[in-house]
Amino acid sequence: MLTMKDIIRDPDPFLRIRTKEVEEIDEETITQLKEMREYLVNSQNEETAEKYGLRPGVGLAAPQIGLDKRMLAVYIEGEEGEVVHDYMLINPKVKSHSVTETYLPNGEGCLSVDEEMPGLVHRHQRVRVSATDIHGEPIEVKAKGMLAVVLQHELDHLDGIMFYDRIDKDMPMEPKIGARPVE
Repeated sequence: MLTMKDIIRDPDPFLRIRTKEVEEIDEETITQLKEMREYLVNSQNEETAEKYGLRPGVGLAAPQIGLDKRMLAVYIEGEEGEVVHDYMLINPKVKSHSVTETYLPNGEGCLSVDEEMPGLVHRHQRVRVSATDIHGEPIEVKAKGMLAVVLQHELDHLDGIMFYDRIDKDMPMEPKIGARPVE
């Protein structure tokens, strides 16, 4: 089981690498991706999170646990605890995106960043991502709103980009013209 001790923290240089494509979906890769997803599930369970000292997360990219692999997990529950989004993606790529931008009104956070980084992170409001699932099957995710933001945050990790790199240093809390907050 992954815990916070397994999460690589900024400013570790490993978080700045561009990860390598997964050539073969072997048992080790599948296990690693399932463990990443399991961390997210556990971190959103109040009891489990408290017991193991897990910070809540909705997305996790392989480099955050020291893996040089292009893969990520997203797990988002709704208000009633129902699963809203649940993805384990290998070699994800953005196929298209909207021109319109969005942002989380309170800014973004990251399991790899311990300190507060105030500022708005502008992202595409909609993205279409193609990837491979753990069974080697192609998958396409059409995302908007919160899911689109989470996917772009995790995709950035695969390219060594941290969320705070995208905050306007001169006007950190100023929304771009035309950008709308995530609803």
